[in-house]
Amino acid sequence: MARTRAQDYDEKRQAILHQVAELFARHGFTGASLSLIAEACGMSKALLYHYYRDKEAVLFDILSNHLSLLVTAVEKAAAEPNSARDRLHAIAAALLESYRNADAEHQVQITSLKLLPADQQEQLKEMERTLVRIFSDALAQAVPQVAADRSRLMPLTMSLFGMLNWHYLWFREGKGLSRADYARMATELVLSGSADALAAVPPPGHKNRKQAETA
Repeated sequence: MARTRAQDYDEKRQAILHQVAELFARHGFTGASLSLIAEACGMSKALLYHYYRDKEAVLFDILSNHLSLLVTAVEKAAAEPNSARDRLHAIAAALLESYRNADAEHQVQITSLKLLPADQQEQLKEMERTLVRIFSDALAQAVPQVAADRSRLMPLTMSLFGMLNWHYLWFREGKGLSRADYARMATELVLSGSADALAAVPPPGHKNRKQAETA
């Protein structure tokens, strides 16, 4: 007979996910055994199996839950009736706010997603692609000259992501800029410098004056 789920099953499951994310961030996915996971969660291996059958299932749920929260927050910010520039500020701020108290989950996403089976990787990567699309659409609206040129739009988009995604390595809450301030700084670096950057790196196949003269 199957074991009946407790009323607080989902709450306990969420607590397990966060606890294990911190464990994976410290020890790595391969370095954390089921015994170590159970100990960190303050339960027996038998009770842990009531929630998860193996480490891969825990890892997938950590990342699926984390990415779902990010997508929801960024989609909500993108739907606000702001100017193109303010929309980009808003979605960057929403992303950084969603990273609050989720440094472990974010680190595990970066380091361990590739360790899952291919079909599960694809599900998670589609969520990542959704985030990228939201940012690239907002950036294209704010910088119209790259809207139809993916060869330059994507590098700009991923440059912004790079500034936001690696902030956890140095950012300290309450010291210096707030998350919202840093989100605005990062987006303004991209927006304010985009014209000069695009002029310095013309589209593929385009010859600048010096190249044309020596051709």
